[in-house]
Amino acid sequence: MRTITPKETTELLANPHMGWQTFHRFADEDKNLAGLPSGAAYFRFYWREIEPAEGQIDFAKFDGLLARARNAGQRLSFRVMCVGSDEGVPLQVPAWLRENGCKGFEYRYDKGKTVFWVPDFDDPQFQTAHDRLITALGKRYDGHPFLDHVDIGSVGLWGEWHMSGTGVEVPPLKTRLAIIDRYRAAFPKSPKVMLIGDVDGLRHAARRGCGWRADCLGDMGGFSKNWNHMDNLYPQNIEKSGAGEAWKRAPVAFESCWEMNKWKQEGWDIRHIFDYALNLHASYLNNKSATIPEGTRPEIERFLRKLGYRLVLRRLEHPDTAARGGAPLAVAIDWENVGVAPPYGRHRVAVRLTDARGKSAALVAPGSAIQGWLPGRRRVVESVKIPRRLAPGRYDLAVGVIDPATRTPAVRLAIARRGADGWYPLSHVDVK
Repeated sequence: MRTITPKETTELLANPHMGWQTFHRFADEDKNLAGLPSGAAYFRFYWREIEPAEGQIDFAKFDGLLARARNAGQRLSFRVMCVGSDEGVPLQVPAWLRENGCKGFEYRYDKGKTVFWVPDFDDPQFQTAHDRLITALGKRYDGHPFLDHVDIGSVGLWGEWHMSGTGVEVPPLKTRLAIIDRYRAAFPKSPKVMLIGDVDGLRHAARRGCGWRADCLGDMGGFSKNWNHMDNLYPQNIEKSGAGEAWKRAPVAFESCWEMNKWKQEGWDIRHIFDYALNLHASYLNNKSATIPEGTRPEIERFLRKLGYRLVLRRLEHPDTAARGGAPLAVAIDWENVGVAPPYGRHRVAVRLTDARGKSAALVAPGSAIQGWLPGRRRVVESVKIPRRLAPGRYDLAVGVIDPATRTPAVRLAIARRGADGWYPLSHVDVK
């Protein structure tokens, strides 16, 4: 038997479905990352931006963003919104929806001058057009290799599931649940989250495999001396909605309240804020692509080594010989997820054998799915069949976590010796 114990590293990793998000830009253009890795780019769109003419969805916009994400080593996450508060822009749904006779409500926001208009979500015209939009997006992009997750928006100001300060009520519960179910039906393969503010909606979504999102991490009293999001809203809503275990099946995403410079200016404890997110099994933090405050880098790096999942290959064990056409080669691997959440993608452990010259892959054997691996240790045994066509000789044995569609590595491990191609050459085996 051969036994290998790889060296664990402290390297910061950019992996699918987790990490430090960029906001409306990509990692290769976001100077404020200052060298931090980012595997996810997050965008929000108003409906009017993506379907300016009825039935003509701007797929080119999404296609372009997905291609940009791929080039930057990231995946795209997005939210669609129907209501806003930008002065001078009264309508955030397409103009044709109102012109077609859809009912709606007018409001002013925060004593502003603009009279805004929000559609009546119970109007059949709204429901038909909105369902068509979400269904079309899902048909084209669900399961796309560079779609990271979908933020279920649509309802409320900025897609946040509330209408605070407008005097307009949110749609009835039945209508809100139908919108959640529309997203679920349109994107069955993709991870989904929704904002934590709608308790009844979140209860419905979490029970059906969705995660949650909170947009004000770091609020330690910025709105009121007697109330803040972290102490007086998030824990209560998680308990009421029963979403405390949702992280085991779908992501938990946070966005910074203001951004980190505000935290430092107020003297708030940044480690406490980060630990708060980790204790809730967060996978993402979006700091709005703002600058990183001076002196906070060590805390950020500590945070990123725990955020989401982090896979360490602790031990690799296998026989030192294998026979062509004989019993499969059993490769036992001890893993540990030292992060706070599981992987949510459909990636698989794989063993690769290459000839001693390393010129080409002789054999790639996909094995265990990592989706749902909770924090902690586990052992898996990968069974590698050695075909008769394989020439006798010594083969290098590498391990990777691959995209099953491409059979190429997609997840970085927290161990040394990563090859330029993403595989981890750890051992060798003699084929006889």
